[in-house]
Amino acid sequence: MTSTTHSPLSGPGGPAPDKLAFTVPSGRRRVTPVRVGREFRRDKLLPQLIRKTVLDDEGQQCVQVRLSAKDAANPAARALLDTEAGTALRLNQVLGDTEYATLFPRIVGYELDTAEPFLLYDPPRGTAVARIHVMSATDQEVFTRDLMLALRLLEGQGLVPRGVSPATVFWDGARVQLWGLESVTRTGRPRRPWGRSPFCSPEQRRGEALADSRDAVWSAAQVLYQLVTGRTGPADRPPADLGDHRKLDQTLRDAFAPRAAERPTPAQVLDLVAPGAARRVRLAVPPDETRPHHEAFEEALRLKRQAPAARPQNGSGSGSTDGEVLCPYCLETIRLDLTKLFVTDSRMQYKPLNVNGINNPVRRTDVMRGAVQKCTADPEFPVHYIPVPYLTYGRPLTVAMVGQSSTGKSHLLAQMIAAITDGGLEPFGLKWQSVNPEQHARYVRDRVQPLRGGKVLDHTAALGMDDFARFVESLLITDARGQVRPVAFFDLGGEDLVRTDAALRFLLGVDALIFVVDPALALPLPQLDHARERWGVEVNRDGDLAFGTVLDRLPKNGGYLDVPAAMVLGKADLLRFQPPVDRWLSRPPATSLDPALIREESRDVYGLLRRHAGQAWLRPFDAIRRCTLHIASATGAQEDHGRYPAGAGPRRVLEPLVALLAMHGLVQVPGGAEALAVGEAPAFEAVPWEEAADAVGAEEPERFERSFERSDGPEEPDGSEGRELQ
Repeated sequence: MTSTTHSPLSGPGGPAPDKLAFTVPSGRRRVTPVRVGREFRRDKLLPQLIRKTVLDDEGQQCVQVRLSAKDAANPAARALLDTEAGTALRLNQVLGDTEYATLFPRIVGYELDTAEPFLLYDPPRGTAVARIHVMSATDQEVFTRDLMLALRLLEGQGLVPRGVSPATVFWDGARVQLWGLESVTRTGRPRRPWGRSPFCSPEQRRGEALADSRDAVWSAAQVLYQLVTGRTGPADRPPADLGDHRKLDQTLRDAFAPRAAERPTPAQVLDLVAPGAARRVRLAVPPDETRPHHEAFEEALRLKRQAPAARPQNGSGSGSTDGEVLCPYCLETIRLDLTKLFVTDSRMQYKPLNVNGINNPVRRTDVMRGAVQKCTADPEFPVHYIPVPYLTYGRPLTVAMVGQSSTGKSHLLAQMIAAITDGGLEPFGLKWQSVNPEQHARYVRDRVQPLRGGKVLDHTAALGMDDFARFVESLLITDARGQVRPVAFFDLGGEDLVRTDAALRFLLGVDALIFVVDPALALPLPQLDHARERWGVEVNRDGDLAFGTVLDRLPKNGGYLDVPAAMVLGKADLLRFQPPVDRWLSRPPATSLDPALIREESRDVYGLLRRHAGQAWLRPFDAIRRCTLHIASATGAQEDHGRYPAGAGPRRVLEPLVALLAMHGLVQVPGGAEALAVGEAPAFEAVPWEEAADAVGAEEPERFERSFERSDGPEEPDGSEGRELQ
């Protein structure tokens, strides 16, 4: 849609309406003519712009909350809008048509992966409390009950709104409606500075400890105090005149406690205002359709545990007795040969290196690290050179990415390498260095930096062997014990995957596989129809053909394949509001390896794929004894006109690789590496919908939180802004 606005709303005889395309809560797409009104900011310190909107095909009146192209280029601004969208969609899903739905704004549609993302809501119901000066005692009781009921419903989802203020609470004379969903965070997440005095709790403004549902109780108490007295209360203690207001004193005195631990919860306050109301909250919980799939997952693991123990295979393990390794280019075996060494001169030309004349061991080691060896294993293959460190630390760990060319393997691998170079493996006791500094710098320059800058990557250039296996990058990984091992990354071409003797030899040497599942190809969900239409693809019920080709070429050992593997539901941002993807994608990056948590994620991904995609897409898990399943997004959002408007923001891209490194012993795992994928683990209990803490949240955007921290907070809307929002 164009950014042109019409003021007032264009009517008959005015300019032709623009077209607006968006996704409705059910996941379907809608395209309709639209007319828009004057634009304003509800809060001068937040990026969202607000304007009236009329969808002309039905004359439906809405409020559009959007970002300008300038603000949308900031990942923090997009994170706020994503948080708001995820919370609104979750509430729409949980509350449905119940009596509680009117306590929150009803979302009409959303379009987030665009240069100017937006949400559409039904118009607010009532008037912002900031513009109400008098309220009767009876209305105050109803107002308090409704506000605490709204906070209780959010608490039941594991959420707490940090932005409850007179500007975000509406009243129509009968019921409350709570806006400001961009301020929502998950209970138990680290607090970050947010909000203005006195409406946000003292510890929330300071950004101390962990978010608590009682943070919002403080905010609600401050809103009620202003509503009753016409003035704001103190920022860090109960108002001195609280005793003069009997109802307020009886129900909310403890809510003004400076520390969250001393305040009541929303449910406790609700019971004071309306005894028994908190216990009467009952939501329509649909039948658990995931249970049979989760049970199938546990049964599959039980069968794997009963399978005979894996037998060592020739060439496997951390080292090789004959010193041979696989050349990452021609895929033939080679060994270190001091007569074939070269170094590059100032003009980047190869010249022979004779190390026999270098007697200083320190200098010799340094020279060898920068040297390369000419590989002549395959005389028919073009001339190529192998970094010496690749040949001197035992057999490299070969990690192969598997999937069709459209699955986003290149983007995922680029973000894995980027996360490693940013220190992402350090929390797991691992350090890295490049095998070939020049090659690594070129990869970062040509692949990582453009992707981070928002450019969509081209397919990786082919490097021989009929486009079957493309060598991408290699690193030296040092574990907590000081042992060093080269790790080489390959991209196995999807549609180009061919069955040849050379391919067979290569696959026999692969140590770890990452199968990348494209949700647009696997999941027949309506919210993916738009992506399929854009990319010209269809749902494939038979699974990814590249998966089958690789699995068919690997030798089985006792009924299962022994090569460790990880399955990754890639492009998960396409489903970032879909349970259980929302819960996992919004988790902060892992800093330790928890086998139970990996099992839980594997179970959830297995259940999602088995329920919607079918067993064909789970063939790697069924065929491989040690296989974990993960949710990841290399870009955080989808491209718009060939670019990612706010840059590519990866989410959970390292978790699959860390699991594979653990299965190979580079990361220590409680209970041993075997427990990671097939070991015994505590049973997982299904969590009731109304108690599940799995609404979407985003990492709190620091830019806008710093703005809040530097000032007294957002100004309340003046009369003109309040009238516009009505």
